[in-house]
Amino acid sequence: MLMNIKRPLISISIPVLNEEGNIENLYKRLDALGHKMHDRCDLEFVFSDNHSTDSTWLMLSQLAAKDPRVKAIRFSKNFGFQRSILANYLHTTGDAVMQIDADLQDPPELLETFFEQWQNGAQVVYGIRKKRPENVFLHAFRKLGYWAIDKISEHPIPRDVGDFRLIDRKVVQSLVQIKTANPYLRGMIAGLGFNQIGVPYDRDARVAGESKFNVSRLLRLGLTAVFNHSTVPLRAASFLGSVILAASIVGALYYVALKLLYPEIPQGLASIHILVLFGIGLNSFLLGIIGEYLLRIYLVLRAEPVAIIAQSLNIKSSELKL
Repeated sequence: MLMNIKRPLISISIPVLNEEGNIENLYKRLDALGHKMHDRCDLEFVFSDNHSTDSTWLMLSQLAAKDPRVKAIRFSKNFGFQRSILANYLHTTGDAVMQIDADLQDPPELLETFFEQWQNGAQVVYGIRKKRPENVFLHAFRKLGYWAIDKISEHPIPRDVGDFRLIDRKVVQSLVQIKTANPYLRGMIAGLGFNQIGVPYDRDARVAGESKFNVSRLLRLGLTAVFNHSTVPLRAASFLGSVILAASIVGALYYVALKLLYPEIPQGLASIHILVLFGIGLNSFLLGIIGEYLLRIYLVLRAEPVAIIAQSLNIKSSELKL
């Protein structure tokens, strides 16, 4: 007697912010993907609208009205990209969750490969960008950032990897247990362990809309990665302080010996000013590093919600997690 085997449910998690020019094409490709994979899995499409100011939410409302697979939450304000993704994860119900951006630079069709790797035992499957259409300066800046973060992180973080990934439900449940006010999901997921594998792919150019990530935001995201996943800055501060202290002792001994041998040497007013200014600057720098860590402790203790949901589509009030 043949038994019906329940198909797994895969949640497609899509954070959006002013993506009215991409929603229609994105849905068409997701719908086609659902039809293509209907014999292997079921799909749901979960959008998190980070308080868009265009017609993005209206378009999502229209899609949700005709397709029950489309679910969406809208935040009361812009809570940031990483928190948007995490909030979205909390409202997925699938056995695995695939994260994708709405700009279609990452091909949704790669879910077939991700799904196959997941079926073979991988609990985290992430896309590795072989190439991406962007200017040389920004590309070099990203490469340097990925290298630096990986080098000083407490655990290896894959390079040339964004938020295009598929994670098992167990990984989602583990993420929920981590308390952080400023999540850096690439580092968090990399640090959880599990069976992880990368899939190389070529990233496409954005068709419509504008990128939300400029150099300033990339820099802030990089600093979040450093302070969230590395104690190197704190240890570097201690090391640098020790080196300066040792150099000061050596300098003091040298000055005393020089004064004993050559009493006529005049006092150096300029050198004193330089040393004082250097010491003030160094202390300010070290206090700034300590302040970054204290700020993160304070934000965790304040325990603000990941995001505040103002509206939802095809999600019952009892199912809202925020």
